[in-house]
Amino acid sequence: MDAVNDAANHTAESVPEPPSTPSVPADNEPRRGTASRLYPRVTSFRSRRGALTATQQQSWARTWPRIGGEVSDERLDAAAWFGREAPLVIEIGCGTGTATAAMAQAEPHLNLIGIEVYKPGLAQLVQRIEREHIENIRLLRGDAVDVLENMIAEQSLTGVRVFFPDPWPKARHHKRRLLQPATFALIASRLRPGGVLHVATDHADYAEHIAAVGAAESQLIGLNETTGGVSAEHRDSAPIGFERPVTKFEGKAHRAGSAITEFIWGKIE
Repeated sequence: MDAVNDAANHTAESVPEPPSTPSVPADNEPRRGTASRLYPRVTSFRSRRGALTATQQQSWARTWPRIGGEVSDERLDAAAWFGREAPLVIEIGCGTGTATAAMAQAEPHLNLIGIEVYKPGLAQLVQRIEREHIENIRLLRGDAVDVLENMIAEQSLTGVRVFFPDPWPKARHHKRRLLQPATFALIASRLRPGGVLHVATDHADYAEHIAAVGAAESQLIGLNETTGGVSAEHRDSAPIGFERPVTKFEGKAHRAGSAITEFIWGKIE
């Protein structure tokens, strides 16, 4: 798998093709109704489907029922799911989970939920969670906006991370970008006062879009230089860390000469 993105929505190499009638799914892939809910914002979206290896299937069967779930209309009880009360952080588009696992291990006091649609990527993360006995990660398979709207209560999140979302570079596809004004407002409504939204992108045009939309969201205030703040003034007091692990995907971006732009906002208290 060539950087199914260790981070966010670059994961599923989106292909804008006309929708087709799916055949009977194998390997526990979602049925038509569930699949349409996985990708509600982009009706012509097709994720790359890859068969899980035998060891991934075994790990999935053992571990997913405890740590994983599908998008639903049921309000999430995070404390019951994790078996403890702890600040809750959501990572949108966790991909193969390289960054997810590293951050969870670096911040064991946080409960971390990764959201992703690409099952083989999730399977890699499930294997790592099982192998390394990481107890503070849970996973949801589905569209992040659907999860935020229907499963997450207002003012319940300590942090939201969106690392390298799909830039949809063609102008006619810009409407498919995740980080639109409505999504910023939704994320801000789910953050508790003082909570943090951390975004990173390697796409210059998308960075300009994110900067403009984020600056217009009245519930958020900049915490780092890109957003008009001073990171040194907030780094030690912020409820989640500002550091990100450098993933395989980000390493490729660096080698290609792509600049990484970081945005960190806080929910106004």
